[in-house]
Amino acid sequence: MVREDLRNIAIIAHVDHGKTTLVDQMLKQAGTFRENQVVEERVMDSGDLERERGITILAKNTSVHYKGVKINIVDTPGHADFSGEVERVLKMVSGVLILVDAAEGPMPQTRFVTQKALEMGLRLIIVVNKIDRPDARIKEVIDEVLELLMDLDASDDQLESPFVFCSGRDGTSSLDENERGTDLTPLFDTILSHFPPLDMDDKGALQILVSSIDYNEYVGRIGIGRVERGVAKQNADVVVCNYNHPEVSLRGKIVNLYEIEGLSRVPCDSASAGDIVCFSGLEKINIGDTVCASDCVEPAAFVKISDPTVEMIFSVNDSPFAGKEGKFVTTRHLRDRLYRELLRDVSLRVEDTDSTDAFRVSGRGEMHLSILIETMRREGYEFQVSSPKVLYHEIDGVKYEPVERLIVDVPEDNTGPIFQSMGERKGELVHMHAMGSRMRLEFLVPARGLFGYKSEFLTDTKGEGVMSSVFFEYQPYKGEISRRSTGSLVAFETGEAVTYGLYNAQGRGTLFIGPGTPVYEGMVIGFSPKDEDINVNVCKTKHLTNTRSSSSDDALRLITPKKLSLEEALEFIGDDELLEITPLNVRIRKRILDSELRAKARAKAKLQ
Repeated sequence: MVREDLRNIAIIAHVDHGKTTLVDQMLKQAGTFRENQVVEERVMDSGDLERERGITILAKNTSVHYKGVKINIVDTPGHADFSGEVERVLKMVSGVLILVDAAEGPMPQTRFVTQKALEMGLRLIIVVNKIDRPDARIKEVIDEVLELLMDLDASDDQLESPFVFCSGRDGTSSLDENERGTDLTPLFDTILSHFPPLDMDDKGALQILVSSIDYNEYVGRIGIGRVERGVAKQNADVVVCNYNHPEVSLRGKIVNLYEIEGLSRVPCDSASAGDIVCFSGLEKINIGDTVCASDCVEPAAFVKISDPTVEMIFSVNDSPFAGKEGKFVTTRHLRDRLYRELLRDVSLRVEDTDSTDAFRVSGRGEMHLSILIETMRREGYEFQVSSPKVLYHEIDGVKYEPVERLIVDVPEDNTGPIFQSMGERKGELVHMHAMGSRMRLEFLVPARGLFGYKSEFLTDTKGEGVMSSVFFEYQPYKGEISRRSTGSLVAFETGEAVTYGLYNAQGRGTLFIGPGTPVYEGMVIGFSPKDEDINVNVCKTKHLTNTRSSSSDDALRLITPKKLSLEEALEFIGDDELLEITPLNVRIRKRILDSELRAKARAKAKLQ
């Protein structure tokens, strides 16, 4: 059966190139909303963290109707750390819109997701977005996209992909690079003409490949996927199986069946091959599973998700302030929450360790894990994490490490500090070209060399630089890289920080806390420019005497403390430090809190 009435597409691009904003306009112009309906910007970014940060974290489904054709749209994340979301949803679609910024051109994540789409043989439409930018360079970007496609061994058909020129913010599109257009009609028409109708088998036995999982407190786990074959019916008896684990199968029933209409899930009695559906009733369903008819169990192949490159140790909080601020604080709470995250995030790995209170959590990058930490923190969890470490591989007795492709876009007079920093981090320059008054530099740099680099990069470029990276490949170990050149200011005793103690401590370095902040022995309260830790007593009060002097009553002036965000704290902590996470605070602490025991451990390590 050829489905003339259906197209399944995904929108993929680098972060901040305007995917979600374009989807907003597609929904509006296709008549999804009432004329007087109040709609938020970036309506697909439904999570609090997504709205705050302006990034898409989870891939989401929606649909529009145009000229009698239903277009299912998957909006995907653009940040490299969430590329696992992109890899799995590509199994649901038959074509992709590759969005490219008219000024920035193809970036690392554009290359990564385009490569995945080409490997799966999907048809492409290249959308050059933000053509209304004053610094747009449309002709050069077209050439860069074609070079990228040739570099990734695109087929002749993929190289002939049409270009559409859009302004997602204004909701306009055109097939001519010199015209702005008036609406998105050219884009919709190109989708219908370039992406062929789905040729599906609706007579065969049922087969649904699950590409996404949602959860509802009332109905439990909800599977989302495309009907690959046959017809899905409500209350149908089915078998759940997996291509990679054919020996495991589970019988059950599809209790509720939904189709996606706009931003809503609409109950339906049946869905034909090609439709993207949501269903509940199968409590143990997982991403990558296949739902089959009970009399024909044939699991469908699922895309191999790339392996994680970074790991952290999540453990129960054992600081002196443990249990005072969190709602979920025990090992059982932490374990259940981490393993529950595995059901939704296919890029994550969670393993038990030798300690019953600690778990090894691996992900695609620092941001991938920091989003998980922030989400758990907001849910009321209290725990502590170690500094991030890269995952090494051993191949034929040689140690290999993950290498990232880093692209930086900086003012021309700021390239000197970038070269110096990359030299210290074992970075290798592979490409460099001018873009007006700015330079674009491309490096291959070990993933561990980028830990903590972002804040230094912004300082070096006076806030004008743009950097992004994506995993490239594993290469032989590059040698030692210094993680941090600063030492920590460590609280000497437990108590409450007072102005007098902080005034004396601020001469040693930069403080993270202000007066009235509770501290404990071994808590890191600032950093020192020297490459060594310094114990400071911020709870020390001024001794009272019966002698007055002319300057004794002058107010002590404190420098405004530097408040670290969660990402900055993760970048800052050293190997001998931990990050204490609670719903109210993020504190850095030493692994060994007692200053004498810490000094002995340091001396012992030097002797070894």
